[in-house]
Amino acid sequence: MAAATPGTAMTVFLMLSCITAAAAAAAALNLTTLSFDDGFSHLFGNENLIRSPDGRGARLTLDRSSGSGFISNDLYDHGFFSASIKLPSDYSAGVVVAFYTSNGDVFQKTHDELDFEFLGNIRGKDWRIQTNVYGNGSTSRGREERYFLPFDPTAEAHRYSILWTSDHIIFYIDDTPIREVVRSDAMGGDYPSKPMSIYATIWDGSTWATANGRYKVNYKYAPFVAELSDLVLRGCRVDPIQQVDSARRCAEANEDLLAADFAQMTPLKRAAMRRFRERYMTYSFCYDANRYPVTFPDCDIIPSEQSRFFESGETKYPRDRRRARRQSRRP
Repeated sequence: MAAATPGTAMTVFLMLSCITAAAAAAAALNLTTLSFDDGFSHLFGNENLIRSPDGRGARLTLDRSSGSGFISNDLYDHGFFSASIKLPSDYSAGVVVAFYTSNGDVFQKTHDELDFEFLGNIRGKDWRIQTNVYGNGSTSRGREERYFLPFDPTAEAHRYSILWTSDHIIFYIDDTPIREVVRSDAMGGDYPSKPMSIYATIWDGSTWATANGRYKVNYKYAPFVAELSDLVLRGCRVDPIQQVDSARRCAEANEDLLAADFAQMTPLKRAAMRRFRERYMTYSFCYDANRYPVTFPDCDIIPSEQSRFFESGETKYPRDRRRARRQSRRP
């Protein structure tokens, strides 16, 4: 048989790499999804929330009348929470889609929260994603980060996951960890520690979501529709009224959570997280000297990373969109 040319060999290598990556992804997920009614209830929006025909997901709509959202039936004392989400396309300035955990309805002044916030944009510009970590009402000490994505989140659904344990928090996009927060004495009460519900919402964030409110929601392009499926709730359920001895009762469930594959930060995962953050992170609270003149004690300041950011915490090097689009078309 004739020897393969370098170009052919590279093509074969890329194809095999993609097949291997896809198989690894399927094995790595290994998640048990549940039906919408088994895990969630309608929160707001009336007919703007529509369950999917198979009963395992929902469509959230924002129009002139209202946004919409749903909430988990239970609170959870730590857990892994995940959904595949397809974002609204076309002009989406001012639109906010959120997948998050919170206990603000129970602890109004000392609430905890972990967020994926998807911030819409004008036509031709990318959606941005923000992650937030708030503990014990620490919204004035917001631990926020923002990112672009290596794919078009409006073309097809991608999985977004939040792991919250007693030791650390990991945000995932598909199988790639993009952020890890390790509990430390330096964080004090800012580490989320009380049982939380899981939410998904779409709403009008015109006052701040796009260019600090410069671009508003234009309802000429409504309805704005977000599709959520492959819902995962894995953790220790806590009665929202009787939260007695939840820590003791949930100890075994938390141990199982810590032993799961998605809770293990292997060297390969850390390398993937580092690459993602180097390429796509556009803002970090750790480098925002304007908002926080005194750096957070739990920040791990990396000089080579710090040099990429202005004092505002914004990146000095906007992503090359053309190159990113070429990459997104690869298998």
